[in-house]
Amino acid sequence: MQKQNTKILKQGSWARDFHKNWSLYLMVLPVLAFYAIFCYKPMYGLIMSFQDFNPRLGFLESEWVGFEHFRLFFTSSDFPRLLRNTLVISFSTLIISFPFPVLLAIFLNEIRSTGFKRTIQTVSYLPHFISLVVICGMIKTFVSSDGIIGQLVAVFTGERTNLLLQPKAFTPIYVISKIWQTIGWDSIIYLSALTSIDQQMYEAAEIDGAGRFKKMWHITLPSLKETMIVLLIMGVGGVMSLGYEKIMLLYSPAIYETSDVISTYVYRTGFGSQNWSYSAAIGLFNSVINLMLVITANKVARKLNGSGLW
Repeated sequence: MQKQNTKILKQGSWARDFHKNWSLYLMVLPVLAFYAIFCYKPMYGLIMSFQDFNPRLGFLESEWVGFEHFRLFFTSSDFPRLLRNTLVISFSTLIISFPFPVLLAIFLNEIRSTGFKRTIQTVSYLPHFISLVVICGMIKTFVSSDGIIGQLVAVFTGERTNLLLQPKAFTPIYVISKIWQTIGWDSIIYLSALTSIDQQMYEAAEIDGAGRFKKMWHITLPSLKETMIVLLIMGVGGVMSLGYEKIMLLYSPAIYETSDVISTYVYRTGFGSQNWSYSAAIGLFNSVINLMLVITANKVARKLNGSGLW
């Protein structure tokens, strides 16, 4: 009887809250519709991973082949290269680029000149708003044999060459340009976290004789720890989902050895060869690995730090 009364009370509370905030619930509907239509509904198409999909026959009548496409991918000569390139580029980008937004946020937080601070913010945010096509065009120009970076490399190596035609140069080019693109925009989250720090902590540390560096080390960085952990977990969860757009705009068959990743291979297979079932199987494998990485990273973070995404 008590459980039934508690249930009725909860239902009544929800009803009262809905009646009071119905406009807010109404605002959530477009968001729910977006995820339902564009995120959950397309999952139905994953069944083509286990079929020899034929658009004329549709999902229900296409021939079922089980895990055949997964077997073909895992035993193909391309699989080791694609997996290696994806992991190398992703982890290199994550490990090298992750500290830079944190350092920029701390640097901006320490600047006292408002004009100089706004100038640095504007310059660092700008690449985020430039079209990726334009960004890649600029990168190609910079690293060409006659570009600024190409000429600078020629001074030290004595060889004038297009760096995007050198397989070993692709990962450094991708990582450095990624830092340039995202450092300013990603620092916004850390700047927001810095505004929540109690200023009395800095005043107390200053009274105790702590200098600027010690205040950053013992107050600022620990205050950013939880934000850094959450963003790191999200970054680890996206390791296998390396975006194909930028890579496809930069790479060429001459450097597939180090630049071709799973997402670009899926694109070429699905749209170039029109092998939809095979590309869907590879995409599903990618998503499952990402899910496992997120869960693992979250468990490790909770064990080491006591906090995570959930």
